[in-house]
Amino acid sequence: MIKGPFQTVIVGGGISGLATAHYLLKAGVTPLLLLEAAPYIGGKMRTRYLEGFIIEEGPNGFLDNKPHTLKMVEELGLDGELCPASPQSEKRYIFARRRLRPIPLSLPGFFLSPLLSPWGKARLMTEYFVKPAPPEADESLTQFATRRIGREALEALLDPMVAGVYAGNPDRVSLKSTFPTIYELEQRYGGLIKGMLALRREGRAQGGPSGPGGRLTSFRKGVSQLIEALGREIGERLVTRAQVISILKEEKGYLLETTVGAIRTRSLVLSTPAYGAGNILTSIAPELARELLKIPYAPISVVALVYKKEDTMRFPPNGFGFLVPRKAGLSILGCLWDSSIFPNRAPEGKVLLRVMIGGDRQPALAMESPEKLVGIARKDLALTMRISASPLLVQVFQHEKGIPQYVVGHSTRLKEIEKHLKGLPGLFLNSNAYRGIGLNDCVANSIETSNRVSEFLKDYK
Repeated sequence: MIKGPFQTVIVGGGISGLATAHYLLKAGVTPLLLLEAAPYIGGKMRTRYLEGFIIEEGPNGFLDNKPHTLKMVEELGLDGELCPASPQSEKRYIFARRRLRPIPLSLPGFFLSPLLSPWGKARLMTEYFVKPAPPEADESLTQFATRRIGREALEALLDPMVAGVYAGNPDRVSLKSTFPTIYELEQRYGGLIKGMLALRREGRAQGGPSGPGGRLTSFRKGVSQLIEALGREIGERLVTRAQVISILKEEKGYLLETTVGAIRTRSLVLSTPAYGAGNILTSIAPELARELLKIPYAPISVVALVYKKEDTMRFPPNGFGFLVPRKAGLSILGCLWDSSIFPNRAPEGKVLLRVMIGGDRQPALAMESPEKLVGIARKDLALTMRISASPLLVQVFQHEKGIPQYVVGHSTRLKEIEKHLKGLPGLFLNSNAYRGIGLNDCVANSIETSNRVSEFLKDYK
């Protein structure tokens, strides 16, 4: 029997909900309750352990350039379990002109690279003279790129990048919301080249072969170590298999009708996906619910394949992996070489690869049968890495609503959502549907959310 009322109830046991609970507990906000509809916590951050392999269903780590995530890891006593990516993972590839080609690690190397034609490189250099867009403009990545760096650079470089990070379509995603750093470079300095030169002069240049300003870092036993540590900290305040059916606004907070009983709380944090929050709020805030339900999600499937090392020697997977531009005509978005990024992911003599399929590029493909997805992965690995052998082990993870898409108009939608929230004091939204999809973003947003909840409860008293 769940006893209440509670100071705060968090709905959703993904990383955002778990991190919010962590920071609220640190702030002394109790009694607190976290409800998760599934029988397990972590959402898509889930690690499988099979025959000596460590296989991620979704994200495989975070960049170590944000102190708040590392600080949370330390607070949980997990800093000794951190596992940085191997140095060889600095090597990344793009499938272009029917072969895997390395992404250059230096400016001179870039101009010697065959990824762009001489005309494409010349067009890229004219970016210095392109005028910035008005600050109120909300361009798609395609609109921005064709205006500033040319169509060829978009197709060869940015298209595979947005597919690899967001499973997104450059024709639809908003530059301002999806790549705010690039947007700020243009707005503040007048362009990308001008901005990078200015940052270098200021000693603030970031990014490099290991990633955009950081090194990919995970945990010795995968991301589930982080999820499990957060779950242990929350303890009996965490209830799984607890689905929220409806919410009623009361004078002193909210009444939740759930599958584990009625629950009263002064403040409420919805850390579900946007569509989950929209469905929950339909009865008490229909206009807010409509805005939330408009946030699209791209389906994506992950096909993990294990091979003998000798079966991959025609193109040894020594690096991070590769991405595939749309114009290449393949079915996959790319491939992560997990046992190269983190060597402990596979036993000696074995190779673990994870192939991404679907996304906003080919959404229907992601929901094909597992057998068909394995066939697609093997066919495209034969073309890209010349792997003809049968895999020793296969796992398929399908995410029908995988990654939220920050399409053009996303920033305006967030303003509308905030406007509607003002009429619902004590209600907060926190998930990767709003202001960043990565682990670092989720932790930063959870800190902000916990601070806002604490302030609300303090003023409420």
